[in-house]
Amino acid sequence: MRILVAMSGGVDSSVVAGLLREQGHEVIGATLQLYDHGAATAKKGACCAGQDIHDARRVADTLDIPHYVLDREARFQDAVVRDFADSYARGETPIPCIRCNQTVKFQDLVALARDLGAEALATGHYARRVEGADGPELHRAADPARDQSYFLAATTPAQLAFSRFPLGDYPDKAAVRAVAARLGLAVAEKPDSQDICFVPAGHYHDVVARHRPDAAEAGEIIHLDGRVLGRHAGIARYTVGQGRGLGMASRDGDQPLYVAALDAGRRRVVVGPRAALPQAEVLVGEMNWLAHPPRGPLRCQVKLRAREVPQPAMVEWDAAAGLLRVVPAVPAIAAPGQACVLYDGDRVLGGGFIRRAAATAVPGAA
Repeated sequence: MRILVAMSGGVDSSVVAGLLREQGHEVIGATLQLYDHGAATAKKGACCAGQDIHDARRVADTLDIPHYVLDREARFQDAVVRDFADSYARGETPIPCIRCNQTVKFQDLVALARDLGAEALATGHYARRVEGADGPELHRAADPARDQSYFLAATTPAQLAFSRFPLGDYPDKAAVRAVAARLGLAVAEKPDSQDICFVPAGHYHDVVARHRPDAAEAGEIIHLDGRVLGRHAGIARYTVGQGRGLGMASRDGDQPLYVAALDAGRRRVVVGPRAALPQAEVLVGEMNWLAHPPRGPLRCQVKLRAREVPQPAMVEWDAAAGLLRVVPAVPAIAAPGQACVLYDGDRVLGGGFIRRAAATAVPGAA
């Protein structure tokens, strides 16, 4: 097959290119330049940076495959970075990696692959594409510690059918690095990327403030019972479930307090005791189905945060409203803007984005 490989310059995608080349496929490498080349070069530990483009080119030279660099900076700024800032300004906690996969990576790279006459797009994601009775299915990776199916839940059925994930069956990262060493790839010991690629030193609020200054405006920190406990320096600094960064509002007597909700319209951070945070019901929008949508209540497992393990839940799909109602078996903390991904065992049924949970009582809200 002729296969386009998305090469980020890291060990995972480099091994994918090497394995496919070794198997006799005609491999073409493509790397996305997603932000300013100078700024990217200065930031270490991020994907799609200047050094990473250089590393991807070196790997392509080693494997003797063609390599293209695509300038997608403007598209990335609009589809991912601005969306990231707008989400925080709405009082949400976004997942830019999912937006990037959903837009720039899979839309643009699938289009490029087709333009080049490729029959598939391969990436270094840790997930499995399994042929099922009704077509390709997305499954969790063999290594649960590195599984990235949560971040691929917005991939459309057509994109999934065109995609390949050669690392999905590998038992761990050590096995992947061993392949890189065997193939003589210079990136075999390169550290994994850390944090969000366009957020220097993890300071999310600085990026948000540049695009949405209103999200950095000061406001009140209030208790769920309506008491004003303190002030904050911008809602972009907070997410539901957070306990740090609240200053004097971090405790109510001997009881620690946590962020229960963000009221963006009033620039308020609402706090309460830990026991008040879990939600009995969560609403999810922007659903992308990778299985047939259920016609009635469905028992499955859900992930409401990337680092969680799937938990039992009952879900019900309202096609007319475009909303999924999720009732976890045990009430769970749900941050608006995060992804909710549905599983049937290892299979991904679909995923969407959490809306504000109806059960959260925000003081003073209409």
